[in-house]
Amino acid sequence: MPISGSHFTAPSDAYFKSLEELDIWASSPKAKSTTPLKYYPRTGPSRTAGKLLGGYTESPFALSYTFNYWNVCDTFIYFSHHRVTIPPTGWTSAAHRQGVKMLGVLIFEGGAEADCLRLLVGKLPKSKTGPAKQHSHSQSIPVSPHYARLLAALAYEHGFDGYLLNFECPLQGGLEQTRALSAWITILQDELREKVGNHAEVIWYDSVIVTGQLAWQDRLNSLNLPFFLSSHGLFGNYTWRKDYPTRTAEYFLSLDPNLTGTHPQRHFSAKSLGDIYMGVDVWGRGSHGGGGFGSYKALSHISPESLGLSVALFGQAWTWESEQDKDGWTWAKWWITNAQAPRREGEPECVHGPFLPVSSFFAKQAPPDPVALALHTTFSPGVGLGWFVNGVKVYTSDKGWTDVDKQTSVGDLVWPRPSVAWEGDVEDFQGEVAITPEICTSDAWNGGSSLRLALSEKDQDHSVYRCVWVPVQSLALTEGRSYEAALVYKLEEHADLDVSLSVKTDMGTVTITPTAANDTALPEGWTKLAITFSVDKEPTSASIGVVIAIVLEDEPLKASILLGQMNVFPSPSNAVYDASLLWADYDTDSSMLTWEVAASFKPLTGLTITSPEDPIPAWDISPSAKWFPRFVYYNVYASPFTTDVYVGGPEDASVVWIGTSGYERGKKKFVVDSRNMPFDGNGKIRFFIQGVLDTGEVIPWERCVFVDKL
Repeated sequence: MPISGSHFTAPSDAYFKSLEELDIWASSPKAKSTTPLKYYPRTGPSRTAGKLLGGYTESPFALSYTFNYWNVCDTFIYFSHHRVTIPPTGWTSAAHRQGVKMLGVLIFEGGAEADCLRLLVGKLPKSKTGPAKQHSHSQSIPVSPHYARLLAALAYEHGFDGYLLNFECPLQGGLEQTRALSAWITILQDELREKVGNHAEVIWYDSVIVTGQLAWQDRLNSLNLPFFLSSHGLFGNYTWRKDYPTRTAEYFLSLDPNLTGTHPQRHFSAKSLGDIYMGVDVWGRGSHGGGGFGSYKALSHISPESLGLSVALFGQAWTWESEQDKDGWTWAKWWITNAQAPRREGEPECVHGPFLPVSSFFAKQAPPDPVALALHTTFSPGVGLGWFVNGVKVYTSDKGWTDVDKQTSVGDLVWPRPSVAWEGDVEDFQGEVAITPEICTSDAWNGGSSLRLALSEKDQDHSVYRCVWVPVQSLALTEGRSYEAALVYKLEEHADLDVSLSVKTDMGTVTITPTAANDTALPEGWTKLAITFSVDKEPTSASIGVVIAIVLEDEPLKASILLGQMNVFPSPSNAVYDASLLWADYDTDSSMLTWEVAASFKPLTGLTITSPEDPIPAWDISPSAKWFPRFVYYNVYASPFTTDVYVGGPEDASVVWIGTSGYERGKKKFVVDSRNMPFDGNGKIRFFIQGVLDTGEVIPWERCVFVDKL
């Protein structure tokens, strides 16, 4: 996705309705999915942040909800009411791209008591079986690792990072069953660590208590403490009274440090106040402040920065779902609002200050260091009205498309509210420059959108040469490493502006050198800026952005700039090889395109060694353990045969773009639906596959491949 046409079949393995279905899945061998982007942790200091819970559908033929505030979130829980929910691969990749964990859900609701017990005792045998000898004394409910292993294997296969455990039905075994359940949780933790990694998480939702009763506590106390200690954290319910956050913090601080400290009992995870996530329901179902734009009232009591507690947001898509069915509502209007938070009927009196955005309660965090995961952004919120390749529009959609797999940062320092400062000596002039950011879906470099920056000035001497610094994206950087950065931009309105790319940090010195590709003219009016840079001291905060030199005279500034693509990656990037596609294949039975990638080394001019004792390698050895090229997605094109033998190339007028990779499990795959073809899809077709690298390069056709459907 996105794809041309109007026909699409969603994957069938998005969830399981019962543990029996999970057993059926496990009965056949599975290979790990290559689609979701691998999780790389953020490198900055650990900060109190939020968990978000939601489950949202996406369509290649409509504009849908997407989440774009990953920089104030540490974990996203993809929720549904099925027994086991598997996060869509696109959502997992979008989260991992920003250093955020993605969790699935294991849920038991009314009528699921039998499956709750089955979870503990494991898969039931088909043969007659029993103990070899009767026990001389009674035994508790046995605890089997069976489903812990399967759930960990499922997370590994689909590339997500753990589970929210939601037990919203009473446990009929009472204390015996709850004690066994808390022990089973630690087994699940161990299995996830082994298969997924040490970063894996198991979060307990505040529901069942130690007696087996379903009784939401809305805070941490002795009735849910064993489940909190056995897991990584508590996802609190949202109907708490305003004194509950403080009582929760006080209760936690009263606990024995042997249970919560840095050296806890072996089967427990070390705990802090930040592992307690107080729930806030944005829909306002009993939540303090009434939800909606009043959610900030609940957050002010949780007070993440002072109390040290964290926040769990339920249903943050209220902003979309409460408006989408209203007359005259459009996707563009979604971004414009007048936040009002009147007290709801029946809500207790509680004095709060004026409205505050939810994001203002949390410290913003940069995505992973580009040394681990290259920064690639086309400023896409994950939706669009068309598709662009190197500035050329190859597809137009009447109703739009949604593909969270294609979502990138929209510039966490410039959108939705930029921070702008004069650059250089500001004593020579006064005045104010204003920049208004806007998602632009009508023009882009690659993908479906770009970011428009509209510039204007107030009270300014228009005869003065002046420069403004606009930070665009936060970065995590490593001291002493060399990076390359590139920005593709376009000046929309006529204005005498000079644009340069720069990096700033809160400490140390940044050394910046323009490369030979700097200020290169590109097709369709776009320009590429390119630099290398390094820092001599590891910063706690860093940003990449643009310096705009305004050289207009005797007239007010009115201009706009489109930011089309930004990339930051380790230097040197690909000095000794070229990325390419090796082959493509078409399977008639499944209508599936598959392909493989490769790296081709540049020719050697000859051996440089002179003897067996020569200490110099015979050729350059890549200094990086991650030198092999990484592709972010692939464009797929098609052209019909007009004769028995195909004549022509990928740039012929008959070749049409039909979609991108991303939704099928396995990144190098694409399902062809003959009904989506703009020509007879049942005839002979030549397909062309074109790769896009995480450095931003759309590889040239000479290094791409074709395959024929005959």
